[in-house]
Amino acid sequence: MKIITSSVAQKFLMALTGFFLISFLIVHLTGNFLLFKGDDGVAFNAYTHFMSTTGMIRIIELVLLLGFLLHFYIAWRTTRHNQQTRPQNYFYNNPSASSSWASRNMGLIGLGILIFLIIHLHNFWFRYKFQADIPLVQGTNYKDMLWLVQTIFIKEWWFTIIYILAMILLSFHLIHGFESAFQSLGLNHKKYTPFIKKIGVLFAILIPASFAMIPIMVLLL
Repeated sequence: MKIITSSVAQKFLMALTGFFLISFLIVHLTGNFLLFKGDDGVAFNAYTHFMSTTGMIRIIELVLLLGFLLHFYIAWRTTRHNQQTRPQNYFYNNPSASSSWASRNMGLIGLGILIFLIIHLHNFWFRYKFQADIPLVQGTNYKDMLWLVQTIFIKEWWFTIIYILAMILLSFHLIHGFESAFQSLGLNHKKYTPFIKKIGVLFAILIPASFAMIPIMVLLL
């Protein structure tokens, strides 16, 4: 367990799992945008069926789950360590002078994202797998994920609000996490680091904003 309890190893594993989860976000977003291909959900439903029935995808999902659990576990350990090593509240404290709001509240942001993921998995993974009244795609034997997406975002409007708020939290998480990951891996360079920070901020805005546009577009179309 030393590789997990060592602070250096924890930062390294946090960075690696973070980049792994970032790659998943890109793949997931690409698949979700098939919703708007203009073919009445044919490509999106075929993609969903493939992702839910292919054996190799099951292995990737397991690796993804383990990566997320490890990422969350290390974050939890780091937060606890920071609280234990700085237990005293000082009379005067101005943390905003040396750190961002996101860096000071990564624990709460991460918890918010975790709660959202549980709701999200229930709505789309669990219900797709086990909800009996989801209609089948015409001419096939698999369920219509487009129908489920439209039902959730249009009829269950409260989840649309939660979804958009979660994407705002994800943006804050990525803004801090992207830069921290490069630092943890020792990828610092006076010439390239400012450029990497800009790319990180751009990524942290565009990816969550693109996800947040999905329920809005479903409502408008």
